[in-house]
Order: sequence, then structure tokens, then C-alpha cells
Amino acid sequence: MAGETAAVKQALPKREVKIHTLTCKTDQAVKQVPVTLRDLVIFFIGGAGDQESYYGTGPNNNIDYVRRIAVDDAKQLEILKRCPSWALSYNAFISDDDLERNVLSRIPNCSSAIYIVGHSLGGWNGAHLSSVLTDKGFKVKMLITLDPVGEGKIVYGISSIYRREPIPKADYWVNIRAAAVDWNASDLVADFGEQWEVTQGPNVMGRVDVNHADADRMFVQTLPGGKSARQIFNESILNYFRE
Repeated sequence: MAGETAAVKQALPKREVKIHTLTCKTDQAVKQVPVTLRDLVIFFIGGAGDQESYYGTGPNNNIDYVRRIAVDDAKQLEILKRCPSWALSYNAFISDDDLERNVLSRIPNCSSAIYIVGHSLGGWNGAHLSSVLTDKGFKVKMLITLDPVGEGKIVYGISSIYRREPIPKADYWVNIRAAAVDWNASDLVADFGEQWEVTQGPNVMGRVDVNHADADRMFVQTLPGGKSARQIFNESILNYFRE
């Protein structure tokens, strides 16, 4: 079950404190130095039946387990106050009004770094969201899609998702395809909705032996290159704050 088996004991990147010499040590004059803290915001986007009921099933809150891992990591790295995050349903930003209320109003400013982590239908719509925000002048620092679903015509007909295949716009994209050896009901649902078979575009992508519902387990699985999405995510945030 999601939230119970995810391996959360992975090495976290080290948080470094850098000292910058602003003036010569012999200069004792009082200086006023403006300091600008970098802002970011994280959107965790769930799939069908995640944040709300979907045709009698859910809410299952699978994306919340991923968010919990990220929040716990931020606490350990002592950056939680600088990492506001929101869990959204996949259909929470389709209309202009919903986009303004649920997404745009939560972005600190136009220069803020935006991180998007989407699962299932939330991966499909989250990829579209990265494009929408970039076209509006925002900076999408990272997109993580966890077994995105949405290519099926039937699921489009019964769900509030974008019809066309996403063309993500993000500085860095991690895509994970769930390919469990032993299927369960969630894999049947994903198969019905048709998983997005990404063949090009991501900076990192991999297939993992994890059931579709277990977004948190996907998040911590080691991918080609030797790191998990979780590690890549944390390193990106720390590097952003160090820039």
C-alpha cells in the first residue's frame, strides 16, 4: 500500500553554508548590503481518485505520501520554511479561474522557481501545467512525472484532462514509468487510462518494478544514472538556494 513500503532512508545532499567576502578585511566602514532570498514553490499533483472521489473510488491521497517524503527531507535539511508546497487534484487548474486560484495566486513572484511533481493523470496535466506557466513567463525549475496517464480517448471523455499530448517546458524533467511484474488493480486502471509512453525529452527517465498507485515508491527508486527522483529533486532545490 502506498505510504507503507517506500524506502525513505536515502542519503540526503549536504546543506552547505557559504561565506562570501564582501570587502577587504582592513575596511572597517559599516556597509549596507541588500540580501535577496530566493523563492520557490512546489506543486504535488495527484491523479484520479487522489485528492477527491473519482466515480466512487478515493480519495486515496497517493501524492500526499510523496509530499510527506519531500517535507520530511526539507525539515532535515533545515529549508522547510523556504519550501512551501501544495497538493492539488489533476483537474484543479484547467479553467482560467482555477489556474489563478489554485496555482498563480500561490507563486510568490515571477522569478520564483516552480517545482511540479505529478502522478498518473496529475503527471499528464502537470506536464501541461509546466508549459502553461512557462508561456506566462514563470520559471519551471523541475518537472517530475510519476507514471503519467492520459493518452486514452475514454479517460479523456470522463476526466478533466488536456486532450493533446503534453509538450513539457521545464529546466529539468524526470519521468518514471511504472512497470510492475505483479499487477494489482491500480495497474489495470492505469492501463485503461493508457500510460504516456515517453520516448524522448526527459533529462532522466526509467522503468521501475512498482505498482501504479505507489507514487511514493517510484519517487525513491534508483534510476539510470544512479540517483532517485527524490535525490535529484533535493539536490536541485539546494543548488538553487546556493546560486
